[in-house]
This record gives sequence, structure tokens and C-alpha cells, in this order.
Amino acid sequence: MGDNHDTYQNPLNSRYCSNEMKFVFSPRNRFNTWRQLWVYLAESERELGLDISDEAISQLKAHTAIEDSEFETAAVEEKRRRHDVMAHVHTYGLAAPAAAGIIHWGATSCYVTDNADLTFLRDALDLLLPKLAGVIQRLSSFALEYRDLPCLGYTHGQPAQLVTVGKRASLWITDLLDDLHNLEHTRDRLMSKFRGVKGTTGTQASFLAIFKGDHDKVERLDELVTARAGFESAEISTSQTYSRKIDVDVIHALSSFGSTCERVGGDIRHLAMFKELEEPFEADQIGSSAMAYKRNPMRCERLCSLGRKLRNFSGDAEQTYSAQWLERSLDDSAIRRITLPESFLCADACLLLLNNVSSGMVVNKAVIQQRIDQELPFMATENIIMAMVERGFSRQETHEEIRVLSHQAGAVVKQQGKPNDLLERIQGREFFKPVISELPNLIDPQTFTGRSARIVERLVNTKVKTALERYQDALQNVKDAELKV
Repeated sequence: MGDNHDTYQNPLNSRYCSNEMKFVFSPRNRFNTWRQLWVYLAESERELGLDISDEAISQLKAHTAIEDSEFETAAVEEKRRRHDVMAHVHTYGLAAPAAAGIIHWGATSCYVTDNADLTFLRDALDLLLPKLAGVIQRLSSFALEYRDLPCLGYTHGQPAQLVTVGKRASLWITDLLDDLHNLEHTRDRLMSKFRGVKGTTGTQASFLAIFKGDHDKVERLDELVTARAGFESAEISTSQTYSRKIDVDVIHALSSFGSTCERVGGDIRHLAMFKELEEPFEADQIGSSAMAYKRNPMRCERLCSLGRKLRNFSGDAEQTYSAQWLERSLDDSAIRRITLPESFLCADACLLLLNNVSSGMVVNKAVIQQRIDQELPFMATENIIMAMVERGFSRQETHEEIRVLSHQAGAVVKQQGKPNDLLERIQGREFFKPVISELPNLIDPQTFTGRSARIVERLVNTKVKTALERYQDALQNVKDAELKV
């Protein structure tokens, strides 16, 4: 109990991300994976004729799950040897004495450390992808529901031509679809990037010696281990490690997703500031310790914060890759122990937030209409001008009439804080009498949203539908994400 409260806890671990993602990068999963890789190596070497007994294989397979007591054994040995892999070779050998002499035969430390890391990257991507698909599905339902609800569009932070609430959500969906594609592409490429068995400098010299110069057997060993590990193929040429360029590409995809999170969260925060849209707010939730009335968008603020952190991991990966020397240097080790897990934990936390927010966004229709009413008269002036021109009036003369009235109405709004009275001013001018009867149609918000509803429908029924096909089983079980804090 003292360790929990007296020792720094990474908030990604203690507050933000899921248990399943935390397990992927946990010590237990790491060392279990190392042991499984040693089993794959021994089985493959035995299959190719090396003298490894059935008992050795049997004992190795019986102890692939590290026992709690073995963590301490390995820690004592690592302190003595200053080498984590050899400490676990020793510990595994105690559990499987018949195999103690052949564990790690011909391999270098990166056989287990790097192949395990690639496994974790694959498994972590497999956790993220269906979660992202679930968010896209929920936002698509939201977009369809509100596909024809007009609202103010904003360009340059200023009111612009009307869109719809659903059309705006379609922008978020489009970017998240790109993230889904990026992560899928990254995962698919990873399947042909296994390190396999390459030896200390990537020459496979140790394995060539074990197999008495038989190149075919060395290549076959690489293939067997790769297949047993669940990868499609291994890189032909590596150094002692897999290329840290792989980390760059994986984290680029995650960082790109992080920028989407900050963008989406920022949009919702702006709309919450306008009181048009709100994230879910629980019955007993407190928005401010001082101002009891407040409903702060804390989920989206957290989403922006974690998204910002996520998109900055790419720099760590790029600099680590470019700083590698020749066949390898160890200055990548400490930073990768931080960057790889934390980037995935951060992405996982962002997806939990997106799930939670998209499951219960509140649309304040009355406020949206109020804001439309305040700005629509200005936007309707082009329609009025066109209607007057159709009746033979000069466009320039009509434009000047409306310009003068618009500035007068604008002054009333901005300097007196009163409602926009432009339409009343137009109705009071004899000049506009020919179109007065048409004003209700000329200022109908539905006529200003263009193809917004159709665009949402087309996006959801084509790109979204196609993208989510492979996740149908997982999407049947999507649940509301419960945030810890």
C-alpha cells in the first residue's frame, strides 16, 4: 500500500487507459513473450535437426507463464549480472532444467527484446483498431441523426454560411477514417517486418555455425520462427536490432491520430463555449469547485491534452532512429521503454474519451436556432439581391440599399446589444416591396445548408460502411467507456 501512495504513478496507467492496453506492455506479458520466443526458437531448431530433447521442449512449454516468485529471482540475477535477458535465461532454466543448456541457442538479446517489441506493437494496434471503428460508428449515427439540423458554420472564427450539425460531425468522421486507414496500413506492414533470427550483427553467423554452413537451414529457421510468432515474413536484412525506422512509422500513425483528437476536442469545446453542443455531463458531476453552475468540457479538454502529448511522440521516435550508429547502439533502449508504451497508452486513453463523448453529446437546438436568427438576416442578403435582380432591378443599386441597412442593423446588434432587425428594416423600405412576400422562403435556414444532409448520407453509406465491414463482430459488443476520473 505504501508503494502505491508514496511512489510516482504514471497517470496514463493510474487514470486514463484500459487494463487490456496496460497488460500488453506489462512486465508479465513481456517476460511471457520472451519465453514463448525461446520456445519457438527451440522447436524450430529441433525441427531442423539440432539435438534438443522432447523433455526440454516439454519443460519450456510448461513454464511459458512466469510465476510471481520468478520475478524476484530474475531481479536478483539481473542486479548481479547487469543484464536483463541473461537474468531471465537463468530464471527460465531453473524452471526448465532439461532445457537450461539450449535456451537462447545461437541468439542475441535482441532476438527476444526486439521480436517481443514487434509483437507488442502488433497486439496494441489490434486493440486500438476496433475501438477506433466503434468511435466512427457512433459519430456516424450522430451525424445521421442531425444531418439536416441547420447551424452556423464558422470560417476564420466568424459566422459563415450555414452547415448542419451532422455535416460538421462528418468532418471529424472523415479525419478519423484516415486515422483508421493509417493504423491499418501500419499494422499490415508490420506483419512483414519481423526481426526473426539474425544474430549479433545481423549476419546470422552464429546460426550458420550451428548448422554447419547450411544456408538453407538458417533461412528456414528464420521462416519457422517467424511463422510460429504469427508474422507473415521477416525482414531480409537487419542489424542487431530491427530498424528503428519501424518505430518511426508506427508512432507517426499514432501521432497523426493524436492531432485528430486535439482537433475534434477543440471543435467541441468551442461549440460548448457557444452553448450549441455539450459533452455528456453526469447528474452528480461538478464543473467547478467555486462556480456551481458551470459545465466545463473536461472530457474534451483532457482529449486535447492527451492528443497534444500523443502527436509529440513522433519527434522522440525520429530522433532515436536517426541517432543509431552502424549495427546498433544502446542509446535507444531507455527512451523506447518510455516512448513505445506511452504512445499506445496515450492513444488508448484518447479512444476511451472519444467513445465516452460520442456516446452522449447534447445538442442544444434552441441555442443553435437563436444563433442562426441573429446572423441569418445578413446571410440572406445575397438571396434577396438575386430575387430583386430577377425582377429587373439593378444589382448594384440593390447591393447599396442592403449595405446601408446591414450596417445600421449591425450597429444595433454590436453597440446596443439588441436583436438583429435587418429584416424589419428591409420590410420597411418601399424599395424592397417586390420581394417582401418571398422573404419567408428567402430566409428559410434549410435553403442555406446546400447538400449537407446528402453529403452525410453518402459518407456514411459508402466510405464508413466499407471501412467498418471488417470490424462487424467487434462492433456488436461496443460498450460505453467508463472514465476513471
